[in-house]
Amino acid sequence: MSKRSRFQNNKRQKPHARPPLVKPPLEIREAKALKVYGKPFILLEDGNRATFQFLRGAWVPYPKNIAECRQDCEVKELSQKVNKMTRYEVRCPVAAD
Repeated sequence: MSKRSRFQNNKRQKPHARPPLVKPPLEIREAKALKVYGKPFILLEDGNRATFQFLRGAWVPYPKNIAECRQDCEVKELSQKVNKMTRYEVRCPVAAD
């Protein structure tokens, strides 16, 4: 005797086809002028939010903190820490001539 399939009677009805969703057209945005960024440099930020830049073989204080740099520069946090300080790669915009 052959065995009966247990799952043969559990077929579900296919749902009726739904009408396609009509999405509203996307707004046309004005093209922004692309910013040109300069050469990247490394900043360190300590626990007190003080920043340091490596110049001439030493870490010297940098005048801006990371929050101020993010307003006009491109800032990327790097994964490796140095002496419990966070490393950032910062690229400031180049002045258009």
